[in-house]
Amino acid sequence: MILLSQISKSVQRHPFHLVDPSPWPFVASLAAFSCAIGAVMYMHAFKNGSTILLIGFLSLLFVMFVWWRDVIREATFEGCHTGIVQQGLRYGVILFIVSEILFFFAFFWAFFHSSLAPAVEIGSMWPPKGINVINPWEIPFLNTLILLLSGCTVTWTHHAIVGNQRKQALISLAATISLAAIFTFLQAYEYNVADFRLSDGIYGSTFYMATGFHGFHVFIGTISLLICLIRLNQYQVTQQHHFGFESAAWYWHFVDVVWLFLFVSIYWWGGI
Repeated sequence: MILLSQISKSVQRHPFHLVDPSPWPFVASLAAFSCAIGAVMYMHAFKNGSTILLIGFLSLLFVMFVWWRDVIREATFEGCHTGIVQQGLRYGVILFIVSEILFFFAFFWAFFHSSLAPAVEIGSMWPPKGINVINPWEIPFLNTLILLLSGCTVTWTHHAIVGNQRKQALISLAATISLAAIFTFLQAYEYNVADFRLSDGIYGSTFYMATGFHGFHVFIGTISLLICLIRLNQYQVTQQHHFGFESAAWYWHFVDVVWLFLFVSIYWWGGI
């Protein structure tokens, strides 16, 4: 009777996932704090600012790896992600994407605040005098086509997974990651050949903050899709359980939409 009582107490009687204690939220907060402090120190030319920024950034990458590793273990091998748990995760990803929308809204607000009513300090004109803007119909337009194509290939991957077409899913997901890498390379080249820098007044500040953070989001999305490709190749992404890829695909579509707004407002309209 005592043994049966112990067994009954150990059986979970609800579909929810009670997460085990983890050190990664605390370590992630320290890494994010180091990134913020290091970035401010680096921008103001303080000693060792770049070192603190690098340490914080590498720490964030490490936390991303080990935290996602734990989540994958819970979902794939421990069976903790029931249907209702996946529903809660979907709500969490949606709220996260909404917070990212508000994040970029602040950059667009700063850009339009300065461009719609240019201050007298910048000559009451936009773009400010002396700024040679980037031609939107060269690299930016090519990057737009690349991102739109990557949105098509990631949707192809989703339909292939749902349709249990594993080979198509692998090919289309690899194509998406390749397009993302090409986009990042072209944006880095664009920054290298641009005639203005972050320190060149309000135009340089708003341009590089908006497009640079978008590029960082592309980098994060590429890592997410790469992890999904590895998991798909190891048969961890199935027709019934593929929320990890689904969340990465939602994030990638968000990156696509933000770039369209950046191209139209900052590259095209802002450079007229």
